[in-house]
Amino acid sequence: MKKSSFLFLLTIILQSVAFAQQPVPFENEIKAFEQQDQTTPPPKDAILFTGSSSIKLWQSLQADFPDKKVLNRGFGGSKLPDVIHFADRAILPYKPKQIVIYAGENDVASGTVTAQEVCDRFVTLFTRIRKALPKTPVVFISMKPSPSRRPYLPITMEANSLIKTYLSKQSQAQYLDIYSAMLDANGQIRGDLFRPDSLHMNPKGYEIWTAKLKPLLK
Repeated sequence: MKKSSFLFLLTIILQSVAFAQQPVPFENEIKAFEQQDQTTPPPKDAILFTGSSSIKLWQSLQADFPDKKVLNRGFGGSKLPDVIHFADRAILPYKPKQIVIYAGENDVASGTVTAQEVCDRFVTLFTRIRKALPKTPVVFISMKPSPSRRPYLPITMEANSLIKTYLSKQSQAQYLDIYSAMLDANGQIRGDLFRPDSLHMNPKGYEIWTAKLKPLLK
């Protein structure tokens, strides 16, 4: 074998090994959930909340729904493909009484997807859940109007509309509109509902979510 060919082959092998050693995004977060489940078994027949940082940062979740058993399995920064990828470990094993999803906003903010692609990703997740848990009710919380992501709001609204239409044709599925609930009387985003980063919500934002979601929980 020529030296140049050997070096080329060696480079390919080393790159493959390096790639294989790269951790899957959010693997550590999911492992943390699994370790937590071993030390403190999660409640049975709980309402499982999954999705991105708006779920993960909902620190008052149990206090907001004191008469419900809830389980927070959100992982910040995740996109719909991530939620799909870890569904077998972070959603389905719990066999929850109900599933509440907030996801898609990070997909839109990537600037690489259309509204239809976001909807298609959600359909993939919903189908995955429905196949494994055919009778489990699912609630999708609409993507919120984040001030820091104004350029993406048209796609956000379109994706919300597409997902709403899809869920209207499904059984045991509900679409919760929180987008309009976070606007003022003039149709402008209420900045007082957000943290200084204009992306994540403060307690006032979660108060709105709680009030809107409470009637839908089983």
